Amino acid sequence: MDLDNLKTLWNKEDVSETPEISTERQKEIHLPLEKIRKNMRNEFWSTIILLPIVLIVIWFFQIPFRFKLYIEVLVASMTLVTVFFFSKFFKLYREISNPTLGTYDSLKDLFHQFELNKQYYLSFYLSFVPFLVCEMIIVIESIPHTRQFSNGYLTYTLLLPVVIGLFMLYFIGNWWYQFFYGKYLDRIKKLVEEMKQD
Repeated sequence: MDLDNLKTLWNKEDVSETPEISTERQKEIHLPLEKIRKNMRNEFWSTIILLPIVLIVIWFFQIPFRFKLYIEVLVASMTLVTVFFFSKFFKLYREISNPTLGTYDSLKDLFHQFELNKQYYLSFYLSFVPFLVCEMIIVIESIPHTRQFSNGYLTYTLLLPVVIGLFMLYFIGNWWYQFFYGKYLDRIKKLVEEMKQD
C-alpha cells in the first residue's frame, strides 16, 4: 500500500466528527426543551415576586422588633442562598438556549448539565434545613411559657419538626424537579434512544 492510498484512507476516517442529529429530530427535542425553559422562567419570576412580598408581610405584622429583625435576617440569608442557586440555574438556561444542539455529544453534555442541576436543586431545598432550625428556635424562644417546659419536651418540640421538615424538603424537591423538568428530560432521553436505534 503506498503513501497516497494511506492518506486517502486517513482523510476518509475522521474520528473528530460526531454524528449529526437530523433537523426533524432536533425539532422534536426542541419542544420539551422549550417547555423546560418556560418552567425555568416561571420559577425565576415567581421567586422574584415572592421574596419582596414575604419581607413586606413580615414588616407589617405586629410582632416585637427583635423577633421581626431575626426573621428578616433569616429571609435575607435565604435570599442569598436563592441567588447562588439561580446563578447555576441561569447557566443551564443559557445552555438550553444554545442552538448548537445538533450532535449527540452536545446532547450528552446537556444531560450532564441537567444532572448537575438536579443535584443543585436538591441541595437548594436541603440548604433550607438550617433556616428551619433557626426559625424553630426563634419561635420557641419567643413564646413566653417555654421556660416552664422540660428540656426533653423542648428537644422533641425542636427535633421532630426539623426531621419531618428535612424529609418533606427532600421529597418536595424531588417531586418538584420531576414534575417541572424530569418528565421533559425523560421525553428527550427517549427520543435520543430512538435516534440511536435508527
